[in-house]
Amino acid sequence: MLLLFIKFLYNLFDTTIPSVFSYSSTRMILAAITSLVITIFLGPFVIRKLYQLKIGQSIRTKETCPLLAELHEKKKDTPTMGGVFIIFSMVISLILWMDLTNTYTLLLLVTTLWLGLVGAVDDYLKLKYKNSKGLPSKLKFFLQLVFSFVVAFYILFSGSEFETGNKETLIRPLAKENVLKASISTQKVTKNLTNKEYYSRLYIPFFKKPIILKGPLLIITFFLIVFVITGSSNAVNLTDGLDGLAAGNLIMVAVSLGIIAFLSNHIQLAKYLNILYIDNSGEIAIYLFAMAGACLGFLWYNGYPAQIFMGDTGSLSLGGVLGLSAVLLRREFLLAIIGGIFVAEALSVILQVFSYKFRNKKRIFLCSPLHHHFEYKGWPETKVVLRFWIIGLLLAIIGIASIKFQ
Repeated sequence: MLLLFIKFLYNLFDTTIPSVFSYSSTRMILAAITSLVITIFLGPFVIRKLYQLKIGQSIRTKETCPLLAELHEKKKDTPTMGGVFIIFSMVISLILWMDLTNTYTLLLLVTTLWLGLVGAVDDYLKLKYKNSKGLPSKLKFFLQLVFSFVVAFYILFSGSEFETGNKETLIRPLAKENVLKASISTQKVTKNLTNKEYYSRLYIPFFKKPIILKGPLLIITFFLIVFVITGSSNAVNLTDGLDGLAAGNLIMVAVSLGIIAFLSNHIQLAKYLNILYIDNSGEIAIYLFAMAGACLGFLWYNGYPAQIFMGDTGSLSLGGVLGLSAVLLRREFLLAIIGGIFVAEALSVILQVFSYKFRNKKRIFLCSPLHHHFEYKGWPETKVVLRFWIIGLLLAIIGIASIKFQ
């Protein structure tokens, strides 16, 4: 919106717009600063209001996890639903610094709002009614799944193709003003891809050539999109269990994917690095940096000892944004590396459940998700969080390095 307003003023006075505002790198920085400042300044007001509304964190009971209940007893009255002002600051950054006619902008916005709403309803029910577990887990999963199916169908099967004089294919899935293009850049030739060709390619970290799915195999891409968006949303949700754990790792993953989105939007850098050139992917980078800024501001209050938790409102939506960003950039497998902490947390829960059901109630971990296992082993909460951050940073560096090594 701010960009449109600046353009209107310069057209009104018949002058040219400073080109600096058109650079995605500039808007990435401004979006991060905007969301960071908004989150920090809104923090005290939001925390105070949540305390007044008595929206406190629910913890596991002594009947289910006696040691964990004892360790986290002090967190009981800490307000949750902090994801509300994370999302608010991100949306403000989107409105100010992103192209509102761009397909990527609209997809990211809808993802944030829908999954944020599902999480907010879940949090509200937990807090409103005593002993309530919120939305039934099957219903919550169903709502995430339906949304992921809609996004996957839209990405793969909507839009029209237009052939221009130079045989370049333009894909316009949503906004007429937006042109969504993808191309593979090599030293010898640049081939423009249609929408289906683009999403039929699977890019594996450290490998130059993609795996191309043709014909009926395209259904694999469809279900991969659904799996990545839904899985990422739930993985972040499972990680949000200790002070600052989820927020710190979200910053690292968002910045890493944002850098890759920025590089993919630069045709010369994409050619030099031998990666996919994706026109307008700079918009994804801007939003991911806005997320990083918002999470950094949230960490100001969420670091140990936490004054507020993001709750499902924040974790479900932020995880979904990461998943969608990876899908749009064709970096689903790279997300598994960069977001390795989230993957490990989700796998620990899955393995624990399967072990309990099919191994005569035997458990692999002392408690799941994984961070609670280390708490049970006697690690202080701050040590668990710090070491998970270090591993997360290492994985983020490896993920970015894979772009160069391929």
